[in-house]
Amino acid sequence: MTSPQQTEALFYHLEQHPLETVLPLLLLKTLERGWRAVVQAGTEERLEALDQHLWTFDDNAFLPHGRKQDGHAQRQPVYLTTGPENPNGATVRFLVEGADPPEPEGYARLVIMFDGRDENALQDARRYWKDLKGKGCAVTYWQQGERGGWERKA
Repeated sequence: MTSPQQTEALFYHLEQHPLETVLPLLLLKTLERGWRAVVQAGTEERLEALDQHLWTFDDNAFLPHGRKQDGHAQRQPVYLTTGPENPNGATVRFLVEGADPPEPEGYARLVIMFDGRDENALQDARRYWKDLKGKGCAVTYWQQGERGGWERKA
């Protein structure tokens, strides 16, 4: 098990590109490293839209993923949910659009992605930063540059 001191909390401040552009790329990188992931969204509607998008985002890429209703949750490289479960034993958890971070134990990384144009999302991210830092996580803040690349700001 990973202890909170070893958990990295990465905050991705989306400004130049939307979640639909950024999330699939980060998930592909996660799988390339041999890691499993859970993507937790704030609502079922958002989760459904992400599920459909991940199947079609790129004609030249395949991003295997599933939800509870798809069955075989423990075998999914990327599991999509609105809840706290982690049936595929993921060590990376992506939190998008209103999803609250779980306790950090058991995760190598928590990736909090938020829209920089949404004041509520900014406030939530600040609260999550303070909470996760207080739990001993190594926190970093990444902001999109003008060309869409990521710049570490903190």
